Amino acid sequence: MDIYKVNNTQQSWYGISIGIIILNVNIPYLPGNVGNATTYPFPVQFIKVKEASLERLIKQQDNSLIKHFIEAAKELESQGVKAITGGCGFTALFQKEVAASVSVPVFLSSLLQIPFIFQILAPGRKIGVVTADKTSLTAKHFKAVGVDPDDIPLVIAGMEDKKEFRQAILEEKGTLDSSKIEIELLDTIENMIQNNPDIGAILLECSDLPPYSYKVQQKTGLPVFDYITMINFVHTAVVKNQFQGYL
Repeated sequence: MDIYKVNNTQQSWYGISIGIIILNVNIPYLPGNVGNATTYPFPVQFIKVKEASLERLIKQQDNSLIKHFIEAAKELESQGVKAITGGCGFTALFQKEVAASVSVPVFLSSLLQIPFIFQILAPGRKIGVVTADKTSLTAKHFKAVGVDPDDIPLVIAGMEDKKEFRQAILEEKGTLDSSKIEIELLDTIENMIQNNPDIGAILLECSDLPPYSYKVQQKTGLPVFDYITMINFVHTAVVKNQFQGYL
């Protein structure tokens, strides 16, 4: 008979690999979004940071949010998750502090994938990054996840001027027209590639954009990375399955 023991006295449930820190926002989370549990083929645990509004995070009004993200990460760790991610690429700012506060892997921002993407592309190819708000994505975000834009060729495009995306996501009007956002995103990427035909891969920084990754790849034929590629990758590292097959 196998004998099992309690992991820690604070843990109230088991079998969850990925913990996800979610912002306090009023946005419909579609399947494919980081904040929709049906996105994943494995159990996830959400925790909301009530102090973290989207505007407060993106506009970087202060650094006091760090302590709330650390508290959330510690709570997720106490419940037995094997790794912790975030629900907005702009949480890159907190990557180092949160990772230092817990003993499980932390990967808060989709931007963490940039060095990997760069290494697998042919020399001279660029990475096209689509962000929620280009005007607010700064060198500080890239530096926090170990990316030097002077060393890695990036082309950055923002969705802040797209009407439906801006109103539904950035202004949180409470409704979301998915077909309109899809058109806006594809238009943004088409313009980006027309101006930069040497783009070799696309990274969707925003956690609200993975629902459209399939359409982006169908249109461009390029590798498309997003929050979900990152979360799935880490899950397969922290939860290994025994291979089944035959010779």
